[in-house]
Amino acid sequence: MFEKIGEILVRKGFVNQEQIRQAISQNFLAKRMGQALLDLNLISEDQLVEALAEQLGVDWVSSERILLADEDALIKVGEEFAKANRVVPICLEGGALVVAMADTDDLAVLDGVKRSVTMPVVARLGGERTIEEAVDRLYTKIRRSSEIHDTISKMEFVADPDADDKDSGIEVERDVADSPVVRLVNQMLTQAIQERATDIHIEPQENTLRVRYRIDGVLMEAMSVPIASHAGIVSRIKIISKLNIAERRLTQDGRLSIKTQDKLVDVRVSILPTVFGEKVVMRLLDKSGFMFSLRNLGFNDDDYSKFNHWITQPYGMVIISGPTGAGKSTTLYAALSEVRSITNNITTVEDPVEYQVEGINQVQVRERIGLTFAAALRSILRQDPDTLLIGEIRDQETADIAIKFALTGHLVFSTLHANDAPSTITRYIDLGVPPFLVGSCLNLVMAQRLVRRVCTHCKEEKISTSEDWLAIHENPDKHTGKPVYFGKGCPHCRNSGYRGRTGIFEILEVRQDVRKLIYDGASQEQIRELAIHGHGMISLRSAGIRKAVEGITTLSEIKRATVEDF
Repeated sequence: MFEKIGEILVRKGFVNQEQIRQAISQNFLAKRMGQALLDLNLISEDQLVEALAEQLGVDWVSSERILLADEDALIKVGEEFAKANRVVPICLEGGALVVAMADTDDLAVLDGVKRSVTMPVVARLGGERTIEEAVDRLYTKIRRSSEIHDTISKMEFVADPDADDKDSGIEVERDVADSPVVRLVNQMLTQAIQERATDIHIEPQENTLRVRYRIDGVLMEAMSVPIASHAGIVSRIKIISKLNIAERRLTQDGRLSIKTQDKLVDVRVSILPTVFGEKVVMRLLDKSGFMFSLRNLGFNDDDYSKFNHWITQPYGMVIISGPTGAGKSTTLYAALSEVRSITNNITTVEDPVEYQVEGINQVQVRERIGLTFAAALRSILRQDPDTLLIGEIRDQETADIAIKFALTGHLVFSTLHANDAPSTITRYIDLGVPPFLVGSCLNLVMAQRLVRRVCTHCKEEKISTSEDWLAIHENPDKHTGKPVYFGKGCPHCRNSGYRGRTGIFEILEVRQDVRKLIYDGASQEQIRELAIHGHGMISLRSAGIRKAVEGITTLSEIKRATVEDF
């Protein structure tokens, strides 16, 4: 007896009768039932494919396996054919080519595959959306890898295990004069800039050299090149960043600049010896100018009002906390842009100077020649400043000087590494500054994180379930039924579902009752309790959930960037 797709889905527990009726009531009868349920986000594509495979009596393959298709199988079928016929080669198995197809009954497509590979072909059912995404993503990766292999195919790397480090370095330096290495490194840098990457990671593995880019705060694999190219690539990077190519046992730090038609990019290079060779991380800083304002960083009206109130005070201290890469410096630059005027003498001390802002005096710390944070700050005190930005408070000396600035009629902006706003206060005290001084000068403490924005080109809405909220350890009774959003993936976002980032903020205003707690040496839990229940402070997790419900980001991003409230 033929079983309908809806009946199979109900029997497997993927949907219930009420959801079947929901699909019917919303006039989805023009579509097949499975597709209607999928469009309503009531089932996943894998659940639909599994049910269809049982109905048709064929084997199926999950979306995860399709997206991890073997390169040896992919190159058997051309990209144009795969795209036109919705077919993805998955793997070679028992002398046959296994392919995923949206329609396993399409004999014309099967015959076309067989003619191109001259070997048996086994068809398995796959999801149509996943197949389209896989064709775009996987064949793009193959093209990129092919370009890399063509570029380095002429290189030869000869390592002499008996040669000392100096001789080996000189030999490699001769190797990297060859244009293929130069082109390869240039390609890495150019591609990273085009894809808005903030970091490039070049990581030697046992048998390959992995290259990853950090895009929108998340590392993504960009290319994989033969391990034989490692020495040449590292030496080329050392040469252009003026590092010692003969030294491979110690860490090294350098820098270089890249000028394109429309921007200047400062590259900070860090080299770390690992068991498989030297790992290189390059941080890319766009020096073309600062184009952010407080309004486009992600502040809602209430947060903006609070933050703007305290950054326009004549004196005191504003501290922004968070981990590396949380956007602290960007927020401080936006704050400086807000208070910048012809009557205000603004000076910054930074390491590094990340953006160049017109009308602001910016000092670059240079530890090697003695221009430290503390040394620069002592000199700036004689420069008649009104507003001061200290890139980071990292030791007691810098913390003491910052306090003195704030207590003598200056407005001080700075950053500190801490997990949230209340712990920032206790962290400052831990540096050795007396609580009564910290309480006297602090105006506002703000913790922040960056979360990825849902791609506007492939954004879709779904009604959240209790499982969605339980997955991020939130009370489902408070949120179930609220709309949430996700990106299904498209070429605009590298099929990630995200493009760009926005900030979430936890703002603690240091009013009189908070100051008293600081004077009394209160714990961060006591400060948090007063801030939330006495002044309405919104935690990072709650601020993130607001952004998710507004359709700006996703629940999974909030889980990644914040911890649950206790």
